[in-house]
Amino acid sequence: MNKEALQKEVSYKTSRSGGKGGQNVNKVSSKVELLFSVNDSLLFNDDEKALLNEKLQPRFNKDGLVQIICDEDRSQYINKQKAIDRLVNLLTNALHVPMVRKKKSVSKAAKAVRLENKRIHSAKKENRRAKFD
Repeated sequence: MNKEALQKEVSYKTSRSGGKGGQNVNKVSSKVELLFSVNDSLLFNDDEKALLNEKLQPRFNKDGLVQIICDEDRSQYINKQKAIDRLVNLLTNALHVPMVRKKKSVSKAAKAVRLENKRIHSAKKENRRAKFD
């Protein structure tokens, strides 16, 4: 996923963050809210958009945008970087399609080896029983 191309398609809202930071919290808008529209994006084809819409449905806000909020750091720039990293991670995971597991049957040779081992083990046990009767 190309971060530079993705950054051109996202919009940011900033606001003052709560919590620790003293006077800095009251002055600086360090909280970042990243908004991304899957349907308006030029980076994905129609199939990928359908897959993203399906998998990211719980992450959409009421306007149909993917919303990521980051207020961990005291720096707005670092919060923007963390938010875009989270978006890249989210989109990459949503686009991942797991491989379909193909059922395999046991080969005749493997089955024969297993049955032969069972026969040998059974004969060993049978020989022990004969000694103590």
